[in-house]
Amino acid sequence: MNRPEQDMPLIFERSRSGRVAYSLPECDVPQQSVAELLPDFALRSEPAALPEVFEVDVIRHYTELSRRNFGVDNGFYPLGSCTMKYNPKVNEDVARYAGLAKIHPYQPEESIQGAMELLYTLQQDLAGLTGMDAVTLQPAAGAHGEWTGLMMIRAYHESRGEQRTKVIVPDSSHGTNPASATVAGFETVTIPSTAEGLVDLDALRTAVGTDTAALMLTNPNTLGLFETQITDIADIVHGAGGLLYYDGANSNAIMGITRPGDMGFDVVHLNLHKTMSTPHGGGGPGAGPVGVKQLLVPFLPKPLVVKDEQGSYHWDTQADSSIGRVKAYYGNFGILVRAYAYIRTYGPSGLRNVSECAVLNANYMMHRLAPYFELPYPGICKHEFVMSGKGLKQYGVRTLDVAKRLLDFGYHPPTVYFPLNVEECIMIEPTETESKETLDAFINTMIHIAKEAEENSELVLNAPYTTTVTRLDETTAARKPVLNCACS
Repeated sequence: MNRPEQDMPLIFERSRSGRVAYSLPECDVPQQSVAELLPDFALRSEPAALPEVFEVDVIRHYTELSRRNFGVDNGFYPLGSCTMKYNPKVNEDVARYAGLAKIHPYQPEESIQGAMELLYTLQQDLAGLTGMDAVTLQPAAGAHGEWTGLMMIRAYHESRGEQRTKVIVPDSSHGTNPASATVAGFETVTIPSTAEGLVDLDALRTAVGTDTAALMLTNPNTLGLFETQITDIADIVHGAGGLLYYDGANSNAIMGITRPGDMGFDVVHLNLHKTMSTPHGGGGPGAGPVGVKQLLVPFLPKPLVVKDEQGSYHWDTQADSSIGRVKAYYGNFGILVRAYAYIRTYGPSGLRNVSECAVLNANYMMHRLAPYFELPYPGICKHEFVMSGKGLKQYGVRTLDVAKRLLDFGYHPPTVYFPLNVEECIMIEPTETESKETLDAFINTMIHIAKEAEENSELVLNAPYTTTVTRLDETTAARKPVLNCACS
């Protein structure tokens, strides 16, 4: 199954003396003037050894590299817990409007009233969507939002003279939850899930105490299950004097249907680069706004956008009890613009429809795949679901092998081995943006691989075959890693 070009000699060095891609005009600045402006150490003693190539060679080189990338624009991305859905290009167009893309945060307020109105409206929209009283748009990512929320919780308890040091997280929580709590200066306490995949209330009652600062919870949780006893959970934590933190990574399942504020949560972050279909950015610009109930409003990061009685918008920079600025300027403005456009495009009923379709797609996939993979938590799921590939271990095939084989069929694999409390876990989130035809094609591929594992396990064990880099030697990679680029 090797590609023909894999049998051809690799041609990487394309430079040939005398070839030119683009010629710049002769420098009209006297060389003596340049030498006077720059220190000696900044001047070259000989020309740089740059490649000499035709323009077409450069174009083809970078175009070929781009084709090796996988993204939601060129394929199905069922990455559970990450909500990798299509980014509408109209939102990209809006973010490039000159009045939004070419302004500067240090401009006078009166010259950017339109941008400030957009931010103010987005604050109000997100507060209404989550059931919170106020929202900050500063955090630049989900984990950044988690840390921001926890720092407000910490400031709240300290303002009351209470030294609460522990944050409770379920064993099905997102991996960033305990990390964010640790960075915020808390000790984490993990509690187990029940056999049904939900929070164990008895374990929670045992864990809470006078040192409990908060419970970090995702609802629906990372298993794709809605916490049916959420009001009991809220009562237990609040009864002990703690607060409830809502990880909004799974908000794609609940928009327009239910709100964290109505469940009893005191603080929530939203991943706009997930739920509001803005670019993830390859680890780059995201947005993780944080909403709070009234008791935490004094601790919000500043500045906030406020509106006066005359309808003008201003930066509220009064520190008061604020935890301070958590991001330069006012967050990743371009991402916030895209999210604003997304919300305005759909409206309240449209956002509800997004969640309903996401839940429908997930349940459809889960029930079609159930005969071929084990379901640790059968029943209705929300926007995502988990399966187990442990039944394939009898053929020597692991979940990792299934993920590798999927690459040969042009799919990005789903999340594997997370959450950790499911053996040989496979976590799938189809989102609402995929058609039934796309879902069926992926489902049929998963079924095909499951049959391959039974009938010809070696085919699965040695996958992938069609990718630029094929199966790696994991043992050697772990024991003898190459940590620099000076490869022989």
